[in-house]
Amino acid sequence: MRFMTLLLVAATAGHLATVRAAEPAAKSDSAEQIVAKVCSACHGTDGNSVAPVNPVLAGQHAEYTAKQLANFKSGERKNPVMLGMTAALTPEDMKKLGAYFQQQKAKPRSAKDPELVKLGQQIYRGGVMAKGVAACTSCHGPNGAGIPAQYPRIAGQHAEYTAAQLNLFRSGERANDPNKMMRTVAAKLSDAEIKAVAEYIAGLR
Repeated sequence: MRFMTLLLVAATAGHLATVRAAEPAAKSDSAEQIVAKVCSACHGTDGNSVAPVNPVLAGQHAEYTAKQLANFKSGERKNPVMLGMTAALTPEDMKKLGAYFQQQKAKPRSAKDPELVKLGQQIYRGGVMAKGVAACTSCHGPNGAGIPAQYPRIAGQHAEYTAAQLNLFRSGERANDPNKMMRTVAAKLSDAEIKAVAEYIAGLR
């Protein structure tokens, strides 16, 4: 009797194992679900953040967004808030988010200070020859659209955010730019020049 009971238990266990193995793997969250849980409070559901301290993600190249998320998670790009936000994200989640935000339409913004815009335009389109600063158009394009997988879209970005990032590059606190490209440029810009070019970029479309 005991032998038969053991056989029954073994057979039942084997059957359960087979059933479990046949069950489909749990589906991961969709991009929309991740955005709702993790991103929307700061960046909006469509990537058009309202707060100037939070970047606009709508229309950003998918590869760039995914790379920044990976850099935040690894600590290569330092930000305590984003470190926490990315902690549970997988590489696949990051790709999903990159693709999602790239598909969103960025809302147009306008520059506010005409004098700053004038100087900013000179820097963006012509660089600063006396300091050896190349024109921003050479990497980000005349309209700030950038180049997918190489240089980010910056058109319509909050001026405050752009200026903050240039300052971080200049100080070296942000160091996830390939070949130190942005650190080299920002190191040669003054506070006034950073503010001006950031203002000009905010009005690009």
